[in-house]
Amino acid sequence: MARICEMTGARPSKGSIIWRSGKPKREGGIGTHITAITKRRFFPNLQRVKALLPNGEVRYVRVTAKAIKKGLVVKAPKRTWRKDAVTDKKAKTKSRAST
Repeated sequence: MARICEMTGARPSKGSIIWRSGKPKREGGIGTHITAITKRRFFPNLQRVKALLPNGEVRYVRVTAKAIKKGLVVKAPKRTWRKDAVTDKKAKTKSRAST
């Protein structure tokens, strides 16, 4: 699964870790020196959220926390009915139809 935000298109970016040694000049030293540079990746803070899409469909989407904070994601409405109550109604209608 790709690490890409479905709303903003944010994806991993490149960067590096820089190791330094020495005492900075502002602290009375002779200056710092870079001893090693290692490549790394910065990943977006993706969250899995149940959202209401513009076409009216409700499904899980992978979006960044930044997109959620901006209000780009419309969260799906909470379910107000109990699942077992619906199955009981279906069972009752089936039993009535068979008699």
